[in-house]
Amino acid sequence: MADLEKDIAKILITREQLNTRIAELGETISRDYAGKNLILVCVLKGGVLFLSDLVRAIHVPHAIDFMAISSYGGTRVESSGVVRILMDLNVSIEGRNVMIVEDIIDTGRTLTYITENLRTRNPASLKICTLLNKPSRREVNVELDYVGFDIPNEFVVGYGLDYNELYRNLPFVGVLKPEMYVNAGAEHEPSGS
Repeated sequence: MADLEKDIAKILITREQLNTRIAELGETISRDYAGKNLILVCVLKGGVLFLSDLVRAIHVPHAIDFMAISSYGGTRVESSGVVRILMDLNVSIEGRNVMIVEDIIDTGRTLTYITENLRTRNPASLKICTLLNKPSRREVNVELDYVGFDIPNEFVVGYGLDYNELYRNLPFVGVLKPEMYVNAGAEHEPSGS
């Protein structure tokens, strides 16, 4: 891991801060969903580490399912704006309380696509929980129900977030050194993962 850590300009959110905030989110969600039929829909791949810690912090019965969405690709560091579902849910969400679990909300375009798609499936409710929110990059207005951290417009990796499929295993959220993606032929300036 030391090889990956040398590519980090600074640690934005420590492991301890992540643990504390996720425990707080779990308590709030548990309180809000007491006695309700909850299903967490994790957006892969970035959200999986957040989901795994979040489910252990939620103390009410709940199910989980997964969606894989593509709006990036390869060495891109900015969303292409073209969203595709690569893997869809395995269960029906009709009549269920659905919470989308995301790693990061940047422009809001991908999240808007997901929420519009899921609303057509008639859930009882649909809420959004994101670990990271980058409000300065928002292009589409989205209502977030549970937010771990608001962050500045820096290119972050770690704790599930990647660049070119690397850095997901870092136990913190860090800012990637620009030379790691600028010299690698990235197509745009950084925006998020």
